[in-house]
Amino acid sequence: MKIKNKTIVVKLGTSVLTSGTKKLDRAHMLEIVRQCALLHKQGHHIVVVTSGAIAAGKEYLGFPDIKDTIANKQMYAAVGQGQLIKEWEALFKIYSIHVGQMLLTRADLDDRVRFLNARDTLKTLLKYNIIPLINENDAVATSEIKVGDNDNLSALVALLADAEQLLLLTDQQGLFTADPRFDKSATLIREITQIDESIHALAGGSVGGLGTGGMATKIESATVASGAGIEVIIASGSRENVIIDAVQNKSVGTRFSVLKNRLEKRKNWIFAGSRISGKIIIDTGAAHALLKSGSSLLAKGIVGTQNTFLRGSVVMVCDVNGNDLARGVVRYKSMDIEKIKGIHSHMIESCLGFEHGSVVMHRDDLVLL
Repeated sequence: MKIKNKTIVVKLGTSVLTSGTKKLDRAHMLEIVRQCALLHKQGHHIVVVTSGAIAAGKEYLGFPDIKDTIANKQMYAAVGQGQLIKEWEALFKIYSIHVGQMLLTRADLDDRVRFLNARDTLKTLLKYNIIPLINENDAVATSEIKVGDNDNLSALVALLADAEQLLLLTDQQGLFTADPRFDKSATLIREITQIDESIHALAGGSVGGLGTGGMATKIESATVASGAGIEVIIASGSRENVIIDAVQNKSVGTRFSVLKNRLEKRKNWIFAGSRISGKIIIDTGAAHALLKSGSSLLAKGIVGTQNTFLRGSVVMVCDVNGNDLARGVVRYKSMDIEKIKGIHSHMIESCLGFEHGSVVMHRDDLVLL
């Protein structure tokens, strides 16, 4: 059966690339490349989000006996990123496939213009049949501009690429009903149709020592990607033909169902590509209009704000009980919203001396949660 050509993001954790050791497992990396090359030849677009820069740096430097401070980790990443890309380039060259490197930080995704520039670069690489190799720019990223882990980065990359599928390869078979390391009765969950608190509760932490993500970050990634209409699969990177089987819709790992409708490209950025700058709290009537009637957010229904934010920021909309209802782009800064909260739209100009429109957040600029 011929499978429709897709754009597939393959995220590879450090534990997959090292096979649980301290060094890169070149033989296993070649097996991953073989699968990607076969799909590439069939016409699929492949994007690789690759961890392993710090591990590669430690290996290249001979595992020096120094503390794992932030500065030292950034040093490892600076040294290791070049080594990691050299390995990938040599392996893909066996199949006559060109690769291109993209290093991203949260700052590249928070800003709408930089988000679009990153998307253009990614789309151009795919257009010319070049496989993008993407990693977070750990050598320069600080806590303020880090995505934090490559699980969440891969979800954002899937949005950039307009991907149909995100494959998160790890050292686990998928998500289990309990931690299989401690509970022998734990069973693999084959499909998840809704990510709720019970699913988050099943996720554990990272135990590998070289990576930064665990199952919890994979669930976060699945929440973002599946909410944007992208199918997500968590599976074992050591499973034979795991990438090919996943693309061919065979039963592999844990598969997350997607929403019926994919979000518009701009709403993808609002939903996951941007950082939340603050909150707007709304009353019950406004919440009902937002959720049930598809309405824009009016000043009349606003109770208050949290944090200081500017016009054009992405903020969270919450009800009076603290429940997150939506996120979107505001047309007024927080200081002005505090002045116009509770008033009718026609009174905004007389209150502020100007107006940026009759709504605080237009329905085209918000995503319901």
